[in-house]
Amino acid sequence: MKKASKAATEVSKAASAASTPAGSEGRRKYDPEETKRNILDIATQEFSAMGLTGARVDAIAERTNTTKRMLYYYFGSKEGLYEAVLEQVYGDIRALEQELELAEMDPEQALRELIGFTFDYHDKHRDFVRLVTIENVHGAKYVEQSKTFKSRNATVVKTLEDLIARGVAAGRFRDDVEPLDLHLMISSFCFHRVANRHTWSAAFGRDPSGPRSRARHREMIIEAVLCYMRREG
Repeated sequence: MKKASKAATEVSKAASAASTPAGSEGRRKYDPEETKRNILDIATQEFSAMGLTGARVDAIAERTNTTKRMLYYYFGSKEGLYEAVLEQVYGDIRALEQELELAEMDPEQALRELIGFTFDYHDKHRDFVRLVTIENVHGAKYVEQSKTFKSRNATVVKTLEDLIARGVAAGRFRDDVEPLDLHLMISSFCFHRVANRHTWSAAFGRDPSGPRSRARHREMIIEAVLCYMRREG
C-alpha cells in the first residue's frame, strides 16, 4: 500500500510539474495515456532486445524520464509491463489489418493485399518478430494470461474466413482451405525470413531479410499463396 501511495504521489507531482508554465510554451497538460504509450514504446525496444529476463525496469524508466515507482503504478510489475507490451504489438498489427478494407476488393486482390501487408509489417517491425520469438520461449505463458489476446487475434481468422468464402463463391478459390491454416501459411513465410535471418546468414552467407532480396521475396510469397488458393480447372 505504501508503494502504491508513493507512486500515486509521484504521478500527481508529474502532472503538476507538467502543467506549470514552461517559458513561451505556456502550460503543458499532463497526459497519463501519452505517458503510458511512451513507456510501452520504450519497453517494447527493451524487451525485444534483452528478453523478459534481461530487460531492466531501471533502463526503461531512465529512457522515459520517469521512475520505477511510476512504471509499477501503471503496470503493476515488470511482468505486467511485458504483458502490456505483448498486447500492444499484437493489437497494432490486428488493428492495421482491419484498416485495409479488404471486403471492398476483389477476393484475389484482397488476398494479395493482405499478404503484402503482412510481409511489409514483419519486415519493418523487427521488434514484433523478436517479441513473438521470446514469448514462444516462455511457452506463451504471458499472452495466455491476457484477457484480450485471443479475441484480438480472432479478427484475422474471421477476415480470412470471409475472404475465402467470397473467393469460393466467385469460383476463384479452392473450397478445402481452413482460414487458420491459411493464416499459418502466410505468417510462416513472412516471419521466417526475419526471425531466422542470423542463422540463415551464417549458413548461407546472405541475409534473407536484406534489401537486396526484399522485393523478390515479397512477390514470391504472394504468388506462392495465391497459387495454393486458386481453384484448378
